[in-house]
Amino acid sequence: MSTSDSSPPSAPAGTSPGRRGLIAFSWVWVGAPLAYGLYELVRKATQLFTG
Repeated sequence: MSTSDSSPPSAPAGTSPGRRGLIAFSWVWVGAPLAYGLYELVRKATQLFTG
């Protein structure tokens, strides 16, 4: 098997618009709860250490 036959793990530059939309939606689906969780963590840690 040569290295030219394998596809890269990330989306190639010529990805179709529908596929790009799915990738963007997936990032938002994971990123929004993660961002909210980090926000709550910082907020509660601030309350914990400042009284």
